[in-house]
Formats: sequence, C-alpha cells, structure tokens
Amino acid sequence: MDKTGQEGERIAKVLARAGIASRREAERLIEAGRVTVNGRRIASPALNVGPADRIAVDGAAVAAPDRPRLWLYHKPAGLVTTARDEKGRETVFDKLPEDMPRVMPVGRLDLNSEGLLLLTNDGAIKRRLELPSTGWLRKYRVRVKGTPEDTTLAPLRTGLVIAGETFRPMEVTLDRQQGANAWLTVGLREGRNREIRRTMEAVGLVVNRLIRISYGPFQLGDLKPGEVEELRGRVLRDQLGLAAPEGEATAKPKPTRRKLRNRPAEAPEPRPARKPPRGTGPGPASPPRGARRGKAPPG
Repeated sequence: MDKTGQEGERIAKVLARAGIASRREAERLIEAGRVTVNGRRIASPALNVGPADRIAVDGAAVAAPDRPRLWLYHKPAGLVTTARDEKGRETVFDKLPEDMPRVMPVGRLDLNSEGLLLLTNDGAIKRRLELPSTGWLRKYRVRVKGTPEDTTLAPLRTGLVIAGETFRPMEVTLDRQQGANAWLTVGLREGRNREIRRTMEAVGLVVNRLIRISYGPFQLGDLKPGEVEELRGRVLRDQLGLAAPEGEATAKPKPTRRKLRNRPAEAPEPRPARKPPRGTGPGPASPPRGARRGKAPPG
C-alpha cells in the first residue's frame, strides 16, 4: 500500500475496474468507512494499491478485476434500474441470469421505460459511456397521446428551458399517427432524468410508451424483453478504442498473391483425335443451327 501515489493504482479506480461501483461512487464508499485495505479501514480515496493488497468492501473480499465486458439487456417495463429499491419493487438485477457476474448499469431507464440497457463490469467503461462530453446519441421510439404537428415538435428541436433547467436540442421525427396516438423517433445526447417525458409534457404531449432502441453504436435489434447478450471483446474494443488484453494474439493479415505481368499465355495442350468405330466412315454433315428438320437452310 503506497500513499505517495508513485506506484500502483488509486483505490477508487481499482474498485471501479472490479465492477464494485463507479469511481465517484467508490469514493463515497470509502468516505463512509465501508472499504478496508489489508484489514485496515480507510477514510480517504487518496491511496494507491497494488496487486498484493487485500481489498474488501463491507467485509467481502474484492476479486481481481476481470477483463472489460459489456452486455446488451432488453429491460422490460416495470423494473427499477437500481441494485436495491427502498419501496421493495423488482429491479433489473432480480431478473438477470444467475451466472451473470457483478455488473453496473450504464445510465438508467425509469420504471415505465423499456428497451436497451447497457450493463458492464468495468466502472471506467460505465463512466466513459455516460459522460455527456462523449456525445453518444441515444435513440428512442416514443408513443404519445395526441396528434402532434411539425410546429408542435419544433421547440424540442431548438431546445427548452423548464423550471430553470436547460435541455439541449433533440432529434425528433414524426413516424406515423395511429388513432389517438402518434409514434415518434427521438434522439438525444444527455439522457437526464425523465428528459423525454418532461420535455414532451412541456409541448402538450403525454408519453404512454418509451422504448430505447440504441445507445451510440449499440443496437437493441431483435433482443426480446428480458434477454441478455454479451458483446464480443473485439467489438467492444473496436467501438471504445480499448487496447487488446496482454498476450492476446492479433490476427495476421492474409497474404496477397502477386500478379505476374507480361507473362505469355500458354497454349492449351491439344486433345487427341477420337478414332471412328471400325467399318464406319465420316457421316453426313450436321444441319446448321436454327435449321428445321426436312428443310434446306436458307442461302
């Protein structure tokens, strides 16, 4: 354990990489006295730790960080996106497969919202995907009650101020009118708490269904409600620019064939002539193409 900061990694970063919490949440755990290093309770995140240090949170040992992983989860409506709910409601973690490792949600979907929710075991990835500065576009299919026109949606595209809070411009398109409801596609880059519902209410529309269909390059696709799908490591690294794990072999490029120029083409070897059967001579000439039987060819 090193207090000088010259070796090892910051304790909050190690906890985040181990999937315990985001770096900021890990700092709060430390300040609350819930983290011990080598059996000693620590009160400040200004501490570097190394591989030999024994770290525990609430008495439970923290395992060595796994490789960064990311899952796509189709969150059904009616689940809370928290580890624990003070009202006793079901959470997304109650419905995940039992063999899932400890994961954290990237952003949130409120109780009545559904669709794509990203889950990761790495706090650094969580923070990177959530930061507004990264500019990840999140797209939603939104059903609203009413018959909106282009003028209704115009304030959403230019940005709104609601109760002193500024909301950045959204990408909004009207897809179709379906009876008393209309379907919209909405794209935004911040994802504040209940942002779509609040801004729609500001222009006189009530959201009665909200489905997230993409988060940056990650798509909901054909994933059914409640299903989980892990992204391949190579896809994750390509999308986030992560380095390949140490010792992983990189694919070798396929060799290209050299083109030979100005090489004379070789004449094909002639086939031997077929001998006619014994006692027979050459038969009558075959009629030319297009000639009918019994008729002489033209010309």
